[in-house]
Amino acid sequence: MGIKGLNALVKENAPGAIIASEMKSLFGRKIAIDASMCLYQFMIAVRQQDGNMLTNESGETTSHLMGFFYRTIRMVGSGIKPCYVFDGRPPVLKGGELEKRLKRREEAEKKAEEMKETGTVEELQKFERRTVRVTRQQNEEAKKLLKLMGIPFVEAPCEAEAQCAELSRTGKVYGAASEDMDTLCYSPAHFLRNVTAAEARKLKIEEFDIKKVLEGFDLDIHMFIDLCILLGCDYCETIKGIGPVTALKLIKEHKSIENVITSIEENPKSKYKVPENWPYKEARELFLHPDVLKGDDVDLKWTEPDVDGLVEFMVKENGFSEQRIKDGAAKLSKALKSGTQGRLDGFFKVSTKVEKVVDKKRTAKADGKSAKKQKQRK
Repeated sequence: MGIKGLNALVKENAPGAIIASEMKSLFGRKIAIDASMCLYQFMIAVRQQDGNMLTNESGETTSHLMGFFYRTIRMVGSGIKPCYVFDGRPPVLKGGELEKRLKRREEAEKKAEEMKETGTVEELQKFERRTVRVTRQQNEEAKKLLKLMGIPFVEAPCEAEAQCAELSRTGKVYGAASEDMDTLCYSPAHFLRNVTAAEARKLKIEEFDIKKVLEGFDLDIHMFIDLCILLGCDYCETIKGIGPVTALKLIKEHKSIENVITSIEENPKSKYKVPENWPYKEARELFLHPDVLKGDDVDLKWTEPDVDGLVEFMVKENGFSEQRIKDGAAKLSKALKSGTQGRLDGFFKVSTKVEKVVDKKRTAKADGKSAKKQKQRK
């Protein structure tokens, strides 16, 4: 789910922390990608013309395999070296959020059944997509495919986005790619959104710089995490009635959730009520000290694709076109070889003065856009 309202809040208060760019801007970069997020994206988006998922002769879903195969090839063709990170066990605190998701899925399944009798095709497909659930088998199939493609993957002990951030923070990869805004709470060197969906949906890739986010908000990382907990995360409920603007105001004024709680409890006229047994401290700890594999202990290697293995798995077992799979493997192999050429900034250290000038120009441009929007609202 991520952090409620954080994206809009960052764009409003720290516009200079976001750079919108094309896929080609990531040429030569190693990127850690939240694989669990990709699985859901592919299961929802990769469909037949009739709106149903792709399946093999046995009736097993193959949408996720097509998604991983072709979008990975496109990324590698753009000079990106992707590494996928899979979720491990969910934190105990996330149990409540997972239960809510299960209930929403069950409600969607009921609605889908109703739509079969009374609704339009579009209405039926809308609710069917809400019922998507990724199985353990589909996770394992995605890992098998990536291994045959020569693309590295990491099995995180817990949250995938936390592991992506760790790989970015320790320099194993350039950035952490996910759609969940809570990735920022784990302080990656660079946080990237829309990486896997940019081409398909014609979106710009958004790159967030956590240092500039904190500067824009005038918060340190501890205060920022407390802000995100107040906004709403996967680990605990929020204080009802406190929206994004109020949450930021309270954290800036009181510096911590503890002080916010004290101000509420000491004010008999306060309209806010703090949830009983509120596990905000445990949520904070999960963001500050996530369960991850240390970046220095992770070895990432991109290798030649196993063409015979891909034909066996994708063609013979799952019904894909042999020619297309072989062509895709050839493109992948060629792109991996040509992509070994590094970026210029990997060979030459950019002058600090130049970096500051560029940063000022980017910030000024972004601030100008933000001021223009505010003026238009007025």
